[in-house]
Order: sequence, then structure tokens, then C-alpha cells
Amino acid sequence: MSVTEDDVRRIARLARIAEPTDRLAKLTAELNGILDWVEQLNEVDVTGAEPMTTPVNTPLPMRKDEVTDGGIQDQILKNAPKAEEGFFVVPKSVE
Repeated sequence: MSVTEDDVRRIARLARIAEPTDRLAKLTAELNGILDWVEQLNEVDVTGAEPMTTPVNTPLPMRKDEVTDGGIQDQILKNAPKAEEGFFVVPKSVE
């Protein structure tokens, strides 16, 4: 697959990039080089290779899932402007 200067001009217009006409030849050559490199990847034999989501396959450390109250209710409520019976007191917002 190769890209022409008309293709580069159209891509630049679609991307809303103003490219001067003297740079179109250079951009065409660069894009064709990139596409040639991508075509080289098709030559790689990948039979038997599983798709990966990450190159590192290490298990993440997991902690035991335990529900706790934190044990610091008094410290948290100490910073509250107003507290009653272990809860924050806030202005009524729904009538």
C-alpha cells in the first residue's frame, strides 16, 4: 500500500491540519515508510502466539477482602462542624 500526495492532502484536510504544499512530498515519503514498516510486520510468523493485554504476566498481589468500620470514627467526627450520635449533621436539602 502506498500513499500519494493527494491522499496526504486529504488526510491533512480531514485532520484540520494546514500543511504547505512544499511539505507534501516529504510527508508522503514518511507515511509510505511507516506503511512499509507495518507491512514488514505481516511477515512475522505468529502461529501459536497468544494475544496479550500486557507484556508482563505477573499476578497482582491481592489482599484479603474484609469489611471493617475503620475504627477511627471519633477522629473523623472530631473535624465535623456538627455531629450527633456518631453521624455528620448536614443541612436539610430536600423538602
